[in-house]
Amino acid sequence: MSNWLLAPLLQNLPGTVYQDAYADLQRLLLKRLWLKAQAGGRAQGGVISGAAGRGDLAASPFDEMIQEAARRHGVDPDLVRAVIKVESNFDPQAVSHAGAKGLMQLMDATAASLGVENSFDAAQNIEGGVAYLAQQLQRFRGDVRLALAAYNAGPGAVQQYAGPPPFAETQMYIRRVLSYYQAGDAGHDYSV
Repeated sequence: MSNWLLAPLLQNLPGTVYQDAYADLQRLLLKRLWLKAQAGGRAQGGVISGAAGRGDLAASPFDEMIQEAARRHGVDPDLVRAVIKVESNFDPQAVSHAGAKGLMQLMDATAASLGVENSFDAAQNIEGGVAYLAQQLQRFRGDVRLALAAYNAGPGAVQQYAGPPPFAETQMYIRRVLSYYQAGDAGHDYSV
């Protein structure tokens, strides 16, 4: 299997701790890209997007908002759905033990910095959350694992550990989001 797609990410791999995980992730991401391409997606910036008729993502009441925000910020809408699934299980009124709020579980300071006035407003929360996710993807040069780690634990923690921090919560968060993202089933089970 060719490494051309993820080669830039693998160049800066810290030590050998993450090499097995990166190899697994590489295989899964390439498989996902291949499946999307076969379903009619197109390559844009190294990511195949826009595959119609996949049939494995159920429509959510927030799907149009997710699609629009993802398009505006250049983020795969399936990744956004996976983040929302793990963060709030699509509950716009969710509040975490740490005080994060809404669908994408924005902390008040982060929400304010992104122009979100009401974290319980689904449109504002999705717009702010996708903007923040896009910032992390840009900061970590498209590395989805690092961007997810930063979304969960903060970019400072990712920089401090030169990779995903060893926190159990963050490690589990990355695995869960990637699992939904790779399976393409983050849109299922919208129980509120």
